[in-house]
Amino acid sequence: MQRIVLAAPRGFCAGVAYAIEVVDLALKVHGPPLYVRHAIVHNEWVVRSFEARGVVFVEDVRDIPEGMPVVFSAHGVSPAVREQAQERRLTVIDATCPLVTKVHNEARHYARKGFFMIYIGHVGHVEAEGTMGEAPDRMVLVETPEDAERLELPPHERLAVLTQTTLSVEEVHRTLAVLQRRFPHLQTPKKEDICYATTNRQIAVRELARQCELVLVVGSKTSSNSNRLREVAEACGSVAHLLMGPEDVRDEWRTDYPNVGITSGASTPEALVENVIGSLLEGRTDVAVEVLETVREDVHFTPHRELIQLAMAR
Repeated sequence: MQRIVLAAPRGFCAGVAYAIEVVDLALKVHGPPLYVRHAIVHNEWVVRSFEARGVVFVEDVRDIPEGMPVVFSAHGVSPAVREQAQERRLTVIDATCPLVTKVHNEARHYARKGFFMIYIGHVGHVEAEGTMGEAPDRMVLVETPEDAERLELPPHERLAVLTQTTLSVEEVHRTLAVLQRRFPHLQTPKKEDICYATTNRQIAVRELARQCELVLVVGSKTSSNSNRLREVAEACGSVAHLLMGPEDVRDEWRTDYPNVGITSGASTPEALVENVIGSLLEGRTDVAVEVLETVREDVHFTPHRELIQLAMAR
């Protein structure tokens, strides 16, 4: 190994930083125990660090004692979950990424106008479940171009498509091309649903793969966008691996690849990237560490003013 190349941008996106800030503020306001519906973001390190501070993660709001505060994760929730929270008189603090909220708003808009919807996403992913819950009787999910080829739709007059925010850009375009060929009347949102951070990180890893024989993606196996980064690097011809942290570093990565590229998923703390770099170097000083910047990001989401004011008052 002669060179380590770090992708820029990498790591936390604005939506993840926003969700983590919301939980921090909610802890200051309400104190522990603070309940969060689903992992706040898909990274075990982040989840464990919050658990150590008294955050309790649950999959079902009906497991939360009545009247307690609950934070909805960055991935969003369905109207049914919101109704369950209301029935239990829970104080809701919403950390849904604004870009996920945009897709929920589109689903409600199309449903009100009588559209049937095709949702491009991953079966079982919490973001997909939340969005499809906006109109469960008027939406069907497809994952791949092959799914799109086989898709049979019920009778409908209007048809629209929505997308999970964390997918592979190229895969979505292939799936969408099939849908548009089969259903020429298909309407798409004015602005693409895949979030800016997912797109930017995939652009960055593609350039990284052109320069590096090995690409390491630091992130969780449960993170959709981290898995997509590994797939994009592989598609570009690099050997690519997804790893959680320095404990997953293999000896051959230090010796068998002249150029090692590193990126990280949108929910991965930079400290984990730094620890992976340290493990690869193992005290060596003859390895160059460079940054490859492809896109500069300046997006920031601010929590609700009321939550900030309550936290400051404490």
